Amino acid sequence: MIKIFTGIIEEIGSLSDIKRESDLYSLRISCSKVLEGTKRGDSIATNGVCLTVTELGQDFYKADVMVETINSTTFKNLKRGEKLNLERALSPSKRLDGHIVQGHVDGLGEIISILNHGNEIVYRIKFDSDNFKYIAPKGSIALDGISLTVSKVGEKYFEVSIIPTTIRDTNLINKKVGDMINIETDIIGRYVYNFVNTKTESKITKSFLLENGFWEEIKWKLILLKKLLKLLKRAKLS
Repeated sequence: MIKIFTGIIEEIGSLSDIKRESDLYSLRISCSKVLEGTKRGDSIATNGVCLTVTELGQDFYKADVMVETINSTTFKNLKRGEKLNLERALSPSKRLDGHIVQGHVDGLGEIISILNHGNEIVYRIKFDSDNFKYIAPKGSIALDGISLTVSKVGEKYFEVSIIPTTIRDTNLINKKVGDMINIETDIIGRYVYNFVNTKTESKITKSFLLENGFWEEIKWKLILLKKLLKLLKRAKLS
């Protein structure tokens, strides 16, 4: 079953150690809250990257990371002591307060400006990637695993408006202009984009959703998605 997350950060952890072991990197993350109810083999989103717990201690967990993942995420710049956003995988009893986050990073963005606008802080992110096409105003996006709403889309950049509480409770409090950040585009946005831009019949079926572990946990969102797809199909035929 695919593990999914909500983008609501549970805890800020700290990288206590990173070691290269053959073709893998071993990370040791100091934390407390996300260890509750967690066992070996469970998934924890770490700065937006879905990692499998290989070892647990009273105040840490370890996870192995492939070199490819290291090189394609902000993990390639990790240093001991760095603060990391942590979230356990969604359980059936947990509310989906954010949006569907898979823990699969689509690319790296660069923070090019941070501006204070009253009670919110606006981050402008440069994202020069083919996946940029999936980003839309008012759509969802995950930055270092944080569920956020896109407030503006420009030429190869987008903006998110963030309240101070979110900044204080995540690693954004340490981010500055020029820093890189992991980006995961919205999976529903991807489906809608592919539906609108293909002439073939949509492959989104109940069987597909059941096989990938979505149906029971997020049924209400999928019902809304089906309605949206019907409207888009009508518009496409008219």
